[in-house]
Parts: sequence; C-alpha cells; structure tokens
Amino acid sequence: MDGKQLQEQYKNHISDYKDWKQREHAAEWLLYPENAGSHLSIDETSLSNGELYTIVTNKAAKGRKGSLVAMVKGTQASSVIDVLSKIPKRIRGKVQEVTLDMAANMGMIVSRCFPKASKVIDRFHVQKLAYDAVQEVRIKYRWEALEQENQAIEAAKQGALPYQPEILANGDTLKQLLVRSRYLLFKHHDKWTGSQVGRSRLLFERYPVIEQAYKLATGLGTIFRTGKNKEQAFKKLALWYNEIEECGLDSFKTVARAIQTHYLDILNFFNNRSTNASAESFNAKIKAFRSSSRGVRDIPFFLFRLTKLYA
Repeated sequence: MDGKQLQEQYKNHISDYKDWKQREHAAEWLLYPENAGSHLSIDETSLSNGELYTIVTNKAAKGRKGSLVAMVKGTQASSVIDVLSKIPKRIRGKVQEVTLDMAANMGMIVSRCFPKASKVIDRFHVQKLAYDAVQEVRIKYRWEALEQENQAIEAAKQGALPYQPEILANGDTLKQLLVRSRYLLFKHHDKWTGSQVGRSRLLFERYPVIEQAYKLATGLGTIFRTGKNKEQAFKKLALWYNEIEECGLDSFKTVARAIQTHYLDILNFFNNRSTNASAESFNAKIKAFRSSSRGVRDIPFFLFRLTKLYA
C-alpha cells in the first residue's frame, strides 16, 4: 500500500484520532494531569517552522509512556500558567522539585503553578553561559587575526611581494588556530585528544587571556562536580566570584551577575544533584520523531501520535 494512503487510512479509520478528547485544542495545548509526579522538568522546544512549545515532563517515567504532563504552544508565562492551573491543586501540591533553565518566564510558571516545589536551575545551562563567554573572547581575537591578515595581504600586494602567512608548529595559520580551537574550548582538558592538547598549547602561548577565560569556565564546572553540599558549593562559588573580579573580563562579569541573581535556585542542584537532562532528552525524542515523519504538516495529528507514545 502507498505510504501516504496508509497514513490517511490510519488517521481517518484505524486510529481513534476522531474520538480523541483533546483534538479540538491539541494545536494550542495538551494536558495529562495523571502523569504528574513529585519531580518534574520544564523546557521549551521547536515543533515546526520555529514554533515554540513549552513542555512539562515527569522525570520518573524516564522518557517513556507517562512522561508527558503538559504541552503548551508558546512560551508566554500567562498562557502556560492558565493551562497548568487546570491540574487539580492537590496534584500540583505534591510536586517537590522542578528543574528548569534560567529563563524568567519558566521560573514564574513554576512559582505560580507548583508553589511547594523547589526550583532547580540546570547546571549545564549555567556552565554553557561560562563557555559562551570563553567563545566570545576567542571570536574577538579571531576577528583581530583576520584583520591583521587582510592588512598583511594588502601590504604584500602594494610591495609586489608574495604573501606568506606564519605557519605554526601544528601546520595551522594563526587564523586557523583560532577557528579550529572552538571545540576544544567546550571540553574539559581531560577529554582532549593529542592534537587538541598541541593546539591548546599553541593557543594559550599566543593568547593567555583565552587560557584565563577557559580556566574560569572549567573552574565553575569543577564546583558542580566536586561540591558535596550547598554550603561547601556556596563557599567555592564565592571564591570563583573573586577570580572573576580580578580577571577584568566583561563577559565573565555578566555571567557572574546572572549566577548571582539565581544562585539560590542554582545551589538547589546540590540537594539531589538533579539536572534538566530528562527534558533535553525528551526534546531530542520529539525532534527524532519529527524527522522520521519528514516534518510536521498536520500538527494536531502529529501530537496525537506523540501522545500515544509518551502520554
């Protein structure tokens, strides 16, 4: 049977899509209160054409059936709160912990809908901020190297001389070194390959500020890995703040201020060492399902199939 014809037969005759209770409002919101547990995650994902949906999942289901608690079109706090408020108050009152990112709207949603739950800002979102600050420093030097190369080429042309860029020990030019160092700066130095170790040595010799920024970013990750409790982590974080003040890097000062604003919710990580990895994993499953369907043409029917798997 033709695949398209089979899909039409499944949608209109074989499945119970026509009798689906949430069909009328599926494109706007879905809600499964019975799937709510004591530990939830909230995140946003792109469903189709960049259209964002806010998704609440139950950690206990581990990405299988019973994972999906709610799915709301958009990220506006008021819209999501209106939908989540339909969950009975006694069920919402049993939620003990919700993991989320640093977005203000997510924090507002959790505070209003799950008042007894502790908010845990995902450590990986915090670390990503620091690594983005490292990349900002690298990109700044990359543009400088590109401009220096352009000026050197122009000078060579005016002098009717061939241009020969400086070749480093590993075969990179200075511009290539800064471009190819991007991925190693996202990784902990324990996970570098042999070639990345050599490249990092050349990079840090030429640009000690990048090395300083990289050490600050990995230092933040070390706090999350080695901190045993909130008190110990708070002390280590205070020492890390001191290093930020001394370094003079504006991008890291911005990171420090962001962490300082949310530090109570960030330190809640050390209660149960909870992360938002389950939400990110669920987002990846949705994207894989979307890819296997070769895109989303009929959003309500796509969500119907999704709920059959995960709700």
